[in-house]
Amino acid sequence: MKIRIIFAASLFAFTCVAAHAAPFTFDDVARLVSLSDPQISPDGKNIAVVRSTPDWKSDKTKHELDLVDAKTGALRALTFERDGVSSPRWSPDGKHIAFLAKAALPRDVDGKDDDSKNDDGTRSQVFVMPMNGGDALRITAAKQGVDEFTWSPDGARIAFVTEDAPVNEKAIKEHNQSFQVTDGHFLLREALASSHVWIVPSTGGEAKRLTQGAFSVKNDQDDPSPLVFSRDGKRIVFTKYPSPYWGPSFRSTIASVGVDGGDPQTLVDAQGATAFTYAPGSDRYAFQRPRNGDQNNGHAVYVNADGKTFDATAALARNFNGYAWLPGGKGLLTFGDLGTNTVVWEQPIDGKARALDLGDVQVSSPLSVSPRGKVAFIGATVLQPAELYVLDSARAKPRRLTRVNAFADKLDLGRSEPVQWTQDGFAEDGVLTYPPGFDKSKKYPLVLQIHGGPEGASTLRFSPLTQLLAAAGFVVFQPNYRGSTNLGDAYQHAIFRDTGAGPGKDVMAGVDAVKKLRFVDANRIGVSGWSYGGYMTTWLTGHYDIWKAAVSGAALTDWVMDYTISYYQMGDVYFFGGSPWQAQYRDIWREQSPIQYAANVKAPTLILGDVGDSNVPLVNSYEWYHALRDNGVDVEFFAYPADSHFPRDIVQTVDVYRRWVGWMQQHLR
Repeated sequence: MKIRIIFAASLFAFTCVAAHAAPFTFDDVARLVSLSDPQISPDGKNIAVVRSTPDWKSDKTKHELDLVDAKTGALRALTFERDGVSSPRWSPDGKHIAFLAKAALPRDVDGKDDDSKNDDGTRSQVFVMPMNGGDALRITAAKQGVDEFTWSPDGARIAFVTEDAPVNEKAIKEHNQSFQVTDGHFLLREALASSHVWIVPSTGGEAKRLTQGAFSVKNDQDDPSPLVFSRDGKRIVFTKYPSPYWGPSFRSTIASVGVDGGDPQTLVDAQGATAFTYAPGSDRYAFQRPRNGDQNNGHAVYVNADGKTFDATAALARNFNGYAWLPGGKGLLTFGDLGTNTVVWEQPIDGKARALDLGDVQVSSPLSVSPRGKVAFIGATVLQPAELYVLDSARAKPRRLTRVNAFADKLDLGRSEPVQWTQDGFAEDGVLTYPPGFDKSKKYPLVLQIHGGPEGASTLRFSPLTQLLAAAGFVVFQPNYRGSTNLGDAYQHAIFRDTGAGPGKDVMAGVDAVKKLRFVDANRIGVSGWSYGGYMTTWLTGHYDIWKAAVSGAALTDWVMDYTISYYQMGDVYFFGGSPWQAQYRDIWREQSPIQYAANVKAPTLILGDVGDSNVPLVNSYEWYHALRDNGVDVEFFAYPADSHFPRDIVQTVDVYRRWVGWMQQHLR
């Protein structure tokens, strides 16, 4: 194995910040404001964006809709104390803006108090607000709430997605709540109902159902793909899933339905297709699917032009997180991870892609493009949490418009650099973050913070946990192992039938590369991660005896059990080629399961996870806990009573970080 270090000369240039600068703390985590879903107005002058602010005392997050001047950055709130604000969408003429917000339906609409989902009875509904002043008007009354919506080209109507009534509604009313188990996870307590397309006047009124049947336009885990009107406004395009369950969602296609109803017509029959959009003012369209239909490849952007469909991104042969059409419809903006950066490419539909110059800004949201080519997005840097940015054109430099997290500018944060090495013929990389006041002549404990996915990547962007670990005096290493999305399809695909051993070698080669920098104390190395990062943590502690501490968050430890009881199911099958319950595939599922090697673990281990996690069920962690405890390992296990893959509230999020950092301090100091 050959190791090559690429290290910026500036790494050791920084010495210290002003003496009065404070490090990043747990209290600062609760001060972080999130921005999401930026939508630029048709004239390009304003950007609507959702601002989310956590409240420690109530342990809730306040969501508001803001309007930001695209030239000056001047910000004003459009909503006040509305619950669950999300999804701003401009009318085609820019005179109105629609959004989702929680609302309780009046009894004359619902007919009864709805406590079927054991919540406060409110559901997300579509509201429309005039931009020349006046209150927002609720225009939908969907009993199950609205998940997605879009304006018609003339602005007269809004199409939306809502879930059907419960499958066995009549039986439930008669107290029989049994349901058939099919592709669902083990935490379900009811059969899932399909979601379908409806349409309503944009001024309010009676809604009309457009689709029905066993198929669904939404699965139970992902946000629905956007609904898209045809240029003439006569048809609505949607992603068609085989059922509402996530398991078979890989077989999605693209279909359309007339605005007056009728049978859907298939537009794209390639399985895995989603994220459909028309080019501006054209019948040309694009969509995403795994390249060549192989789920182990990255998501490509396909274009249909002049009746021919082709992969417009084939030359780059990598994963794209999303795309947007440029004005005129002759090119796209695509974005995805490239090495330790997130890059935006200008991609002609019949030419070579060009990477935009974003400086040190990393894109962290979908792109919103105005008819004249102005681009809005949420971005972050290593030392700057997410803010709203704008590009005046695809050739311009990004301008930062907001300062909602300006407090971080005054903190003494850990600086980061990329590190690179080679392993098994792959050029691999990761991110190294240093404690404030780093001194290269000293020895520091090292903590690995491994990303999840595995289809993800660690890039040079602000991370609260990374900064907390750095502030505690650790050098933090975030390796990108095979299966990551930042180094091309070949690297991403290399995890096929090699989910643990190969990625494990990648991580260990990265550790060796970091150790060669001579400031790491080899006797004080810890490993940690959440989700697939938790899986890698359990795998590494069962195969390499160098760890003095481990934090295993929401870890998959038993592939067979995960396939059997999680929602992921068929997603796991693509890693191995077939079911663990078929003889020809049985052994590899077990060989790649960390639980098989639990008796080898010596590192003191902290286990964390959510009780209601349907992605990586907490049963995995229970197995790991008992296996380690029964073999005399120092192990502690804390669970959060949340129905999620990671706690969504601020109090429990900070508790996760506090325990994570504290465990490393306890065992590596």
